[in-house]
Amino acid sequence: QVQLEESGGGLVQAGGSLRLSCAASGRTFSSYATGWFRQAPGKAREFVAAINRSGGSTYYADSVKGRFTISRDNAKNTVYLQMNSLKPEDTAVYYCSAVQAELGGRSWYQYDYWGQGTQVTVSS
Repeated sequence: QVQLEESGGGLVQAGGSLRLSCAASGRTFSSYATGWFRQAPGKAREFVAAINRSGGSTYYADSVKGRFTISRDNAKNTVYLQMNSLKPEDTAVYYCSAVQAELGGRSWYQYDYWGQGTQVTVSS
C-alpha cells in the first residue's frame, strides 16, 4: 500500500511555470507506476501524464504535450510534474495517483491510490 501527498500548487499568471511534487510513503514505491490527473470545476477528472516504475517511459495528454514533464526520483519516493507555459485552461485541482504495475493507463479507474489534490490556478 502507498500513501500520496501532493504539493506545489498555487496561483500563477498565464505563461508562467509551476512544479508539482507528489511524496509517497512506503519502501516499495519503485514497484508503482504513477500518473497525474486534474479536475476543473464541473468537469470530469482527466488524464494529464503517466510514468512507469523506473521513470524510463512517459506519456502525456495531447493538451499538455510539449509543456508539461513528468519525472520521478525513486530514491526520494517522489514524482514531479513540471508545468511550463501555463494557460488559464490548465486551472484545476491536480491529483497524483499510483498503481502497482509497470505502467498505468489514461483512465482514472486504472489507479488504486490517490492523493488529496493540490489547486493550480492560472490567471489570464
